[in-house]
Amino acid sequence: QVQLVESGGGLVQPGGSLRLSCAASGRTFESYFMGWFRQAPGKEREFVARIRWSGGSTYYADAVKGRFTISRDNAKNTVYLQMNSLKPEDTAVYYCNANYYGSSNYWGQGTQVTVSS
Repeated sequence: QVQLVESGGGLVQPGGSLRLSCAASGRTFESYFMGWFRQAPGKEREFVARIRWSGGSTYYADAVKGRFTISRDNAKNTVYLQMNSLKPEDTAVYYCNANYYGSSNYWGQGTQVTVSS
C-alpha cells in the first residue's frame, strides 16, 4: 500500500522559513516524479515544485522560484520542500504527490502552512 506522509507545516511569520517532508513508502519510486502542490481556501489546488526521483531534475512554479527548493533523500525515501522568504500568499495546505507519467498518481493527506504576523 502506497503511503505519502507529509510533515513540517505550521505557523510562521512573513519572511520566515519552513521545511516540509514527505515520507514515501509502499513501492519503489525510482522512475516517479515527486511533487508538491498547495491549495489555499477557496482556490484550486496548484502546482508548486517537482523532482524526478532518479536524476534529480527539478521544476518550479514561477510564484516560488528562487524561494523554495525541492530535494530528495534516497536512503530515507523522503522528499523535502525548503521554503524561504515566506509570504502570506504562501498560506495553504501543502500536498505531496507521486506521479508516473499520469498512469499512477498518489497523494498525501496534506500539511497546513500559515504565514502570518
